Amino acid sequence: MTQKQAEMGFTTEFVKPHAVLIPAPFQGHINPMLQVAKILHSKGFHITFVNTEFNHKRVLKSRGVNALDGLPDFQFETIPDGLPPTDVDDTPEPQSLCDSTSKNCLVPFLNLVAKLNQYASSGLNPPVSCIFSDRAMTFSVKAAEEFGIPVVLLCAMSACWLWGVSRYHSLIYKDLESIKDESYLTNEHLDEDWVPGMKSLRLRELPSLFHLTDPNDPFMEFLMAEVGRASKASAIILNTFDELECNVLNNLSSMFPLYLYHGPSSYACQSNPTE
Repeated sequence: MTQKQAEMGFTTEFVKPHAVLIPAPFQGHINPMLQVAKILHSKGFHITFVNTEFNHKRVLKSRGVNALDGLPDFQFETIPDGLPPTDVDDTPEPQSLCDSTSKNCLVPFLNLVAKLNQYASSGLNPPVSCIFSDRAMTFSVKAAEEFGIPVVLLCAMSACWLWGVSRYHSLIYKDLESIKDESYLTNEHLDEDWVPGMKSLRLRELPSLFHLTDPNDPFMEFLMAEVGRASKASAIILNTFDELECNVLNNLSSMFPLYLYHGPSSYACQSNPTE
């Protein structure tokens, strides 16, 4: 129990820790966070898993109205994503969805955590003791500060990806040379060792996201802002292991808080017979 929770009148009656998990609203982000939730649940955590209202409705539509009923200590909640309501079942365009969640989700998320703590006051569940958030949902860092609890960010990408985004930020704002036009995508510029700290890695070997001709690309600006806020998290979980990305992990340790890394979380879930 944190000092702030003690000041709010919570007691030590509930021994079980309560983790609130909020993934980015994309399938490639929801599944890894759900795997983390299962691992935490197997270790004795009370789980609240937070989807957007849009994704929650999609699951109920495809799997039935009882699909997300959960267990007494593994429950699902929702918050709005901030986009206008639509009858279209497709996932919204990523850039607009990310922009909306970063601007509109903090207040609903604060209200949800406050509601869960009110339930705790009535003995319905443990008080929220920590937040696990996707690295693209860093409004959770502000929420954790408000409630005086730790927040752990999950980066489902590799350590190399996280380091690449962080160095892109540095290069742009130091006015170093980036890709100026599309001709740079086919000439020897892509063969340069572009990112300090990634030995022998050339620009052409980075994901297409890094092959932008506009240094002020809105989506890259969003990613850089999220990475910047990640430094305020209590810890970061990376989808890697030391033998694979040792040099990059060493570099990250100078920029980010305590980081945890693991092999595929799906393997950890499959090896756990209780889930």
